[in-house]
Amino acid sequence: MATDIVWHQHEVTKQTRSQQLGQQPRVIWLTGLSGSGKSTLANLLEKKLVDNKRYTYLLDGDNVRHGLCGDLGFADKDRVENIRRVSEVAKLFVDAGSIVITAFISPFQTDRDYCRKLLDDNEFVEVFVDTPLEVCEQRDPKGLYKKARNGEIKHFTGIDSTYEAPVSPEVHLDYQDESAEDTAERLYHLLVDKGLV
Repeated sequence: MATDIVWHQHEVTKQTRSQQLGQQPRVIWLTGLSGSGKSTLANLLEKKLVDNKRYTYLLDGDNVRHGLCGDLGFADKDRVENIRRVSEVAKLFVDAGSIVITAFISPFQTDRDYCRKLLDDNEFVEVFVDTPLEVCEQRDPKGLYKKARNGEIKHFTGIDSTYEAPVSPEVHLDYQDESAEDTAERLYHLLVDKGLV
């Protein structure tokens, strides 16, 4: 890491931008197994927030791997670096006054904690999308579980790679047999009730 660089303080601050936007910037970090519904819920939640005059940005796992993290694979060290980069980008969006929604498996607690530590108190909201593995496998929208079970994909979370479920997330969104829209509505109200949006 370079040692001859310094952090420049700017006159327009996060507080200035937040006041201008009329909101408390945060990262709403959705974590859960592949197929748990994270991306769908993140998309619906963002729409709900925008409908309620909130300024948002959605960082989605697959989308980020097309560019920012396109050079990374899925071995543990690559997953760690993926989440490190996303965390740094999320911090920049929070500094801009945004409510950032992320949808990443982010299987390791230490990586999610890395993002939490980058931010000020109460700016990181961990949402555990707690969908049982068997339900995720039944959904299998991309056919990834089938490939993992057949040995075509290695290091697949929940099959041959560990998923560390959050111990004390701000929101524990337990699986219920309901539509994505109803689940997103439930998530939105949980966040509102806790004063997190």
